[in-house]
Amino acid sequence: MSTASTRRILLASLIGTSVEFYDFYVYATAAALVFGPLFFPASDPGVQMIASYASFGLAFFARPLGAALFGHFGDRLGRKSTLVASLMLMGGSTVAIAFLPTYAQIGWIAPLLLCILRFGQGLGLGGEWGGASLLAVENAPKGHENRWGMFPPLGAPIGFIAANGFFLLLGAALTPAQFAAWGWRLPFLASAVLVVLGLWVRLKLTETPAFREAAAHDALPPVPIAELFRHHLRATLAGTGAVIACFALFYLTTAFALSYGTTTLGHSRQAFLGIEIGAILFLALGVIVSCTLADRTGARPMLRWGFLGCAVSGLLMGPMLGASSLWIVFAWLALSLFAMGFAYGPLGGWLPSLFDAGVRYTGVSIAFNLGGILGGALAPIAAQKLAEAGGLNLVGIYLIGAALLSLGGLALLKPAH
Repeated sequence: MSTASTRRILLASLIGTSVEFYDFYVYATAAALVFGPLFFPASDPGVQMIASYASFGLAFFARPLGAALFGHFGDRLGRKSTLVASLMLMGGSTVAIAFLPTYAQIGWIAPLLLCILRFGQGLGLGGEWGGASLLAVENAPKGHENRWGMFPPLGAPIGFIAANGFFLLLGAALTPAQFAAWGWRLPFLASAVLVVLGLWVRLKLTETPAFREAAAHDALPPVPIAELFRHHLRATLAGTGAVIACFALFYLTTAFALSYGTTTLGHSRQAFLGIEIGAILFLALGVIVSCTLADRTGARPMLRWGFLGCAVSGLLMGPMLGASSLWIVFAWLALSLFAMGFAYGPLGGWLPSLFDAGVRYTGVSIAFNLGGILGGALAPIAAQKLAEAGGLNLVGIYLIGAALLSLGGLALLKPAH
């Protein structure tokens, strides 16, 4: 494989998930900062926040449907065309949010339209991460699967920095009234540029060797999801369980921490966005370190360290996230996101290894997105209620529970995986 082809493949796998996570984080940040009063009016700010987080969680329930839909076509027709379609649906839904009227303008239709577009976002997202990981891993030289597989996970910190950096700049340039009136729309609109760039790269790709070989040997089942649950159920359950910790850890260190830090703790939005952007660099570092080591020792030990790190993060959450010093808060965020790098990065190479080529797109996508529901969709909502009921220590126990579920997922498989 030429150097140019290698760069194109890795860039295509990276840029798609960067757009994916940019879109997701733009919504998560807007949900934490402005969507409550704009789209879900209520007399109690806590109720507003719960409604806003519920719309955020809606995409997680759309993602398994997207995983089944795009997984079917990805396993039947090929990785390339499916990845192009998922990116268009995901990006189009995000851009459309920029043009939505608010509740004050059109009443209940506004939150309905927001939820529909959020559902469309999740549907497209359901086919993105799994396809991007296959694009990297199925083209990787033998022994480099985890290092190539780290490029889709690296889209997470890149998308996060782009999204929150945009909000940080807007906060510096606009007054709170301007931001609430129209400034929040600009990050959604900017997604169009990223989607066009992603399409330009992906349309130049060819099919992966693993898919071409499976097609040549007539090893593409007519209904991949039926084949998956008939012959790969244990692997699907194991992959789903292993994903839970990274989603829970991520959305509690980003969406929930941002909301809690700027409301209950009283930190300024600008300062908190700044430390989150700094801390997210530790996620990238964790992904790179864990994936490099995974090609030497295997992915499972790295994942196990990540899940244990998630439990430690839960133990430290109360005293550190609840501290008055932003430096202590930053230390907790950095530690937690570094641990998440170990719980998340090796998934790019490990999940594809669980499934045969004919059901791999479906298997990886279903496992990743079901784990997203269990670990991510409910996390900000549960954390908000737990924090109100008993403080951050209860939220920390929630994180420990997520870590135990992921360790249980690893235990379902034989050591060969």
